[in-house]
Amino acid sequence: MSALSVASEVYPLIKTGGLADVAGALPGALAAEGVATRVLLPGYPAVLAALRGAEAVLDLNPLFGGAARLLAGQAAGLDLFVLDAPHLYDRPGNPYSGPDGADWPDNPQRFAALAQVAARLGQGALPGFLPDVVHAHDWQAGLAPAYLHYAAVQSSTRRPGTVMTVHNLAFQGQCDRAWLPTLGLPPESWAIDGVESYGGIGFLKAGLQLADRVTTVSPTYAAEIRTPAGGMGLDGLLRFRGAAVSGILNGIDTTVWNPADDAHLPAPYSADALAGRQASRQALRSRLGLIDDDSGPVVGIVSRLSWQKGMDTVLQALPALLRHGMRLAVLGAGDRDLQDGFARAAAANPGRVGLHLGYDEGLAHLIQAGCDALLVPSRFEPCGLTQLCALRYGALPVVTRVGGLADTVIDANEMALAAGAGTGLQFTTATPDALEAALDRLAVLWRDQAAWRRVQHNGMTSDVSWAGPARRYAALYREAAGLV
Repeated sequence: MSALSVASEVYPLIKTGGLADVAGALPGALAAEGVATRVLLPGYPAVLAALRGAEAVLDLNPLFGGAARLLAGQAAGLDLFVLDAPHLYDRPGNPYSGPDGADWPDNPQRFAALAQVAARLGQGALPGFLPDVVHAHDWQAGLAPAYLHYAAVQSSTRRPGTVMTVHNLAFQGQCDRAWLPTLGLPPESWAIDGVESYGGIGFLKAGLQLADRVTTVSPTYAAEIRTPAGGMGLDGLLRFRGAAVSGILNGIDTTVWNPADDAHLPAPYSADALAGRQASRQALRSRLGLIDDDSGPVVGIVSRLSWQKGMDTVLQALPALLRHGMRLAVLGAGDRDLQDGFARAAAANPGRVGLHLGYDEGLAHLIQAGCDALLVPSRFEPCGLTQLCALRYGALPVVTRVGGLADTVIDANEMALAAGAGTGLQFTTATPDALEAALDRLAVLWRDQAAWRRVQHNGMTSDVSWAGPARRYAALYREAAGLV
């Protein structure tokens, strides 16, 4: 079986969030299920620089006002198609915005181009490649199912199965309806059962409406987004799609995230040989200037500093954390006011709060290996990957009971401890009171080191790999392609 995966970012080539990790790891896991995956990615400078064995395989001229071609090659162990369109992608900044942080005004064209090329490949435009399934990730690829749908309706051309995965429903890709002809969408697509979304064109909405199957990245999030509270205006559509909507938990790449063989760490360790973890604990404290004192745990954060991630709640609960003798190690960037808040907290609490603003892959690994607990107080969380890394690395995740956090962390309450089943701590909502209560529980558990070690061992021996999710995606592909 063959699949075309369409994504705007892929780790380790280009990354702003968890979408890249999923798009980079899932193809390899699917290979074990008999699915051969090619990944279609925009030709950002970093991607073109990494591409090996590049060969121009398809002339796409003209494409939204400029020269374009499709390259085939390999990078980071992936078989890639790269959309080489300099007028769309050869620019500074991240994939979606310029150095000033403002979205590129031609983002509708940039990502409609990606989706159009995906549709052409799905229709067999490239000799020798005919995917059974086109898998679109997030709003940037959301028009791919739409282009395929309308092409099949208009000309009865061959259409592969389509799967739309929502990594975060908060980002929907809206633009003005005036873009409709520019984007190459037929007039009949402007309808409630087409691409129309609240008076504009909705890239994500189009994918949710027209894909054969819709997935999101955890079962609990799949339920949450079908409610008015969590659906962000699309809950009615998601309820209407019914059984076509499902949740499949993410995994992590356990070769990249492996404390027994991690070049970012000063010493290897595993669930059955923890002694090496002490070197990472000491290295983290030294790196972030934290007091080397085991009277309380070091609590880590690897996150965007945003309201969604509950970072304002962390600042409000910081006095309680410090009263317990805990220290805080933070890696992240995001909203300016939250960055400033953490900077003030670090300046006011030297040795107790360590901060690195920005992102550093090596430090992310060191925090997972060197902190005692990892805090993920999100208000909503489709799946989350950082808590999966924490489980793997022996940091007890402390998480809100939402989305994938609820699905991946077993609360170490009294009954779970008695049954030997807990892997971390859950709390109800991202409020200061709820977080402070969770920190109280964490402090109690820290004082019982035998119980702490049991919970730690449970987490480290949990299966957080892509093996199970890949089996479920392969089964879903077969359904979408009509192969079952």
